[in-house]
Amino acid sequence: MSSFWSAWIIVLTLVFLVVIIAILRWNMKNYTHIKEGELMDHEFDGIVEINNPLPKWWTILFWITIVWGFIYLALYPGLGNFAGLLGWTSSNQQVLSLEESKQAVVYAKEAGKIVQYDREISQADEQFGPIFEAYAQRPIKELVNDEDAVKIGQRLFLQNCAQCHGSNAMGGKGFPNLTDDDWLYGGEPEDIKYALIHGRRGQMPGWSQQFNDQQITELATYVISLSGRKVDPQLAAAGKQNFAVCAACHGMDGKGNQMLGAPNLTDNIWLYGGSQAAIEETLHNGRYGVMPAWKDILGEDKIHVITAYVYGLSQE
Repeated sequence: MSSFWSAWIIVLTLVFLVVIIAILRWNMKNYTHIKEGELMDHEFDGIVEINNPLPKWWTILFWITIVWGFIYLALYPGLGNFAGLLGWTSSNQQVLSLEESKQAVVYAKEAGKIVQYDREISQADEQFGPIFEAYAQRPIKELVNDEDAVKIGQRLFLQNCAQCHGSNAMGGKGFPNLTDDDWLYGGEPEDIKYALIHGRRGQMPGWSQQFNDQQITELATYVISLSGRKVDPQLAAAGKQNFAVCAACHGMDGKGNQMLGAPNLTDNIWLYGGSQAAIEETLHNGRYGVMPAWKDILGEDKIHVITAYVYGLSQE
């Protein structure tokens, strides 16, 4: 934030504090010409108002908050480039990699400023870094049986992955269930770790430009039949004739291709819903799921531990 906006915020805050003081002082004076404790000269629905001042405790609390407002303004970091009387500055409002966070701490120390968030990240890395480094030297399948490592992996999962996959890792519409043995890109430890490090981008094209509504209905019906569900045989037979465009990714047998992240259509597990309407919607519009990369946010050592936790979920 520029110096202008920093000064603007400070001045605006001071103006509001002064206005609040004026309002409070105005309310502390009796402008009614009626003594305190006596009845006012108006009533409503048989209720007559008494001229009572603000309660003392309320008035005192108001003054305390106003004084605290001035103290807060002088000491609190974050008003643009104003570091506060204590020399603090606000934390970075962007997501930094571990290396960038360390560099931010070094810069802050050189500048004589205390950046709380970056400092705490650096301290945590110094304290827990060796633990994660030690875990990273061990095979993932071995870590699955390490109770402490699994607990740490679970905490990291809840902090970073549960927003999409749920706290129980069972996912939801558009977010894979991590507790079963159905994996879009493979369920081996190296596959899971690769997904966490580099992310994944699912690209299922829409076919509404190539097929009309009736053909899409037929194709969806055939896809449903692949998982053993009862369908209209005539619609399924008609849909099979157009399944060749799907087979390029899902295979002629519909069992998918983990190299491409193309799901198995024969197991009755559906990422976006397995109803006729949901499958037709997928065929019409396509699906474009994104799994973010975590390498620059968590680092490979922590990812190694999360991988052990996630891999263990599907082995239970």
